[in-house]
Amino acid sequence: MQVEQILWTKNNGWDKAPALAEAGLVIYFGGKDVLNEGTHYQELKKFYPKAQILGGSTGGEISGAEVLDDSITVAAITFSKTTLQVASTQVKNAEDSFKAGQTLANELNKSDLKNIFILSDGTNVNGSDLVRGLYDVLDEKIIVTGGLAGDGANFKHTLVGLNAPPADKVIAAIGFYGNALQVQYGSVGGWSKFGPERKITKSKDNILYELDGKPALDLYKQYLGDDANKLPGSALLFPLSIRPMQESEHDIVRTIVGVDEKEKTMIYAGDIPTGHIAQLMRGDFDLLIDGATEAAKLAQGEQTGQSLAILVSCIGRKLLLGQSISDETEAVADVFNHKIPMIGFYSYGEICHQQFTGKCSLHNQTMTVTVFHEA
Repeated sequence: MQVEQILWTKNNGWDKAPALAEAGLVIYFGGKDVLNEGTHYQELKKFYPKAQILGGSTGGEISGAEVLDDSITVAAITFSKTTLQVASTQVKNAEDSFKAGQTLANELNKSDLKNIFILSDGTNVNGSDLVRGLYDVLDEKIIVTGGLAGDGANFKHTLVGLNAPPADKVIAAIGFYGNALQVQYGSVGGWSKFGPERKITKSKDNILYELDGKPALDLYKQYLGDDANKLPGSALLFPLSIRPMQESEHDIVRTIVGVDEKEKTMIYAGDIPTGHIAQLMRGDFDLLIDGATEAAKLAQGEQTGQSLAILVSCIGRKLLLGQSISDETEAVADVFNHKIPMIGFYSYGEICHQQFTGKCSLHNQTMTVTVFHEA
């Protein structure tokens, strides 16, 4: 396995001439406006003519331990023993998410499938349904990691492209096959709960209508105060913790991707089940950095030779950490002793197996790390 990283920025263009022309896979992440220019995919295709090329838009790009905006971070990879297959599909809206997951899984599901890395539209997809659709076909032992593409804090349009210029409403995935590939992963948050627990009394899929019988958006605005005028972006600083019952030990974090002022509802990246207990969360700098460190430790494994780490972190973490955002990517790099190449992006949702349940699900507000290594 060989990995080459290149980086494009507005001021400097590509930072070096690509040298790994034999690469079989290229993964890239870029700012939406930059990808909308439409020229950079063609450049990558020229640089790496034999590669499957997957990329998407972000809320910020990760190149090594550096966090950038309006750039393109790229990893080109050759495998010596691992084979690849790719698949993509389009959705009209979130209701198509489960079927989209089934479609992708059916295309990629073979006896020697080891891992799937998935990159999805971030505003027209219910990430929970997408994962359920995948595992309606896949065996639970198949590792799936990835995330939902971003659009900064705008929540308007996201872009994903597989062997084509990135476009909206696209979901794409790479299947990795064979026993030589080792995949380690970790997904950890670091947010703390505050305020009263409330019961979700009315919801449908990823739309929250009522908490404790009251309009959810009205209650949420009470906590946001002046920040309520900046919804949905300001909601990234106050995600929602949900769990099946008060006695449940583990919860899942959900982030708002839209609001409906007329219906007084909030739209989330994943399911908000009726009957679950919900509680607001807020971030603490030290806890978020500790979470990134723990995610890296879970994904570290024991690699010899070259590996690649893909980091998918939530846009909410980036907004909260602000100018200190590189602290969390530095924390990951420190765990790897700065020896593992790293690329990644800030997302609208992270897909990974949950360390407590062992089941794959959509996460929000986490640092999710996947390390690929070919033995």
